[in-house]
Amino acid sequence: MGRRRFLALSACALALPAQAAVPRREWRGLALGADVVLRVEGAEAGRARAFFAEAARALRSVEDRFSLYRGSDLRRLNAIGRLSRPPAEFRHLLTLARAVHDATGGAFDPTVQPLWQAVREGRAPDRALLGFAAVSVSEAEVRLPRPGMALTLNGIAQGWAADRLAAVALRHGLGEVLIDTGEIVGTGRDWDAGIAAPDGRMLRRLTLRDRALATSAPLGTRIGPEGDAPHILDPRGGAPRWSLASVSAPSAALADALSTAACVMDRRAIDRALAAFPGTRLELLAPA
Repeated sequence: MGRRRFLALSACALALPAQAAVPRREWRGLALGADVVLRVEGAEAGRARAFFAEAARALRSVEDRFSLYRGSDLRRLNAIGRLSRPPAEFRHLLTLARAVHDATGGAFDPTVQPLWQAVREGRAPDRALLGFAAVSVSEAEVRLPRPGMALTLNGIAQGWAADRLAAVALRHGLGEVLIDTGEIVGTGRDWDAGIAAPDGRMLRRLTLRDRALATSAPLGTRIGPEGDAPHILDPRGGAPRWSLASVSAPSAALADALSTAACVMDRRAIDRALAAFPGTRLELLAPA
């Protein structure tokens, strides 16, 4: 997969009364380095167009907050080590990231960015630059405690974007919507979701309704000078334990973060982490 990680999300699939010849309308775009497909069932054209237009604006807003590769709030934070008066959305996402960090024993850690960059460039990492617990978040500012620290939200921001789009769909009164940033196909009143290996093999199919599904694969994208290193790294040291981890949850951001962390956790630790978030479920683990 040509992505920062292998991810599939279905964030909003609401029941719709049975009817014949239901029209399907579709929008395609790009956000946070991933393809985005929105599918709407049973909506008249004007309402669908209004949803797609607001969805595109919402995606631009998410990129303005969380992208590593444009003039975003996150990029400004990483450049100078502090972000004054951070937007509420930025603080809320960091609060969720901290909850997942704590529940996973540090397996999910947004301060992994300097480690990721070192592995990508083939140099020894400075582990003193890791440690999300030391990052301070308040209404006044977000502050990184040490020079050279940097955050990445790539393991949670795509899910956050899907949740934002689900909220937009609800505001437009849409009854059945699929938000897809991966390999999901929606049919009928439930959505048929596939969990695929990085090589495209279908490993499992399941049905989603009012749930999100995220699947992370460490070698779905390879980094490093030789192109042989996983793009999902354990901030605590060690290699990924699983070649693929798939988690479903009521929130796409939560499913995203937990599937990312699960790749570097043992099974008992995964179960403990999921128990901290009611409604989450491990859908698939594939051995490394």
